[in-house]
Amino acid sequence: MRRGERKETGGEGQVNIEPSSGNVFADLGLEDPEGLLARAELVQRICDIIAERKLTQTRAAAVLGIDQPKVSALMRGKLDGFSLDRLFRFLNALGRDVEIVVRPARREGEADTRVLTA
Repeated sequence: MRRGERKETGGEGQVNIEPSSGNVFADLGLEDPEGLLARAELVQRICDIIAERKLTQTRAAAVLGIDQPKVSALMRGKLDGFSLDRLFRFLNALGRDVEIVVRPARREGEADTRVLTA
């Protein structure tokens, strides 16, 4: 089933179900859904590293070079003000390499942006 198509469940009183495209931002019709998903996945990885290291928000702020309220916003999923470049720098500050790979799309006209973490 393609994104935007609805699966009918049957008669009156039944709920229509629309399968996810795999990107909640696209499903919500937001602008630049691939970029938003990439940033959300990077933020999740940053939060995972902070949790693994058992860093307080104050200590994480010192490591990342930002203030504690910005760490709080980051950890609550507030993506405004956090560009991909800035998130890459945060990952570097947390001791992670960031690699960017550009290659042909798997299918003609269906290029996408993905974040892969190791």
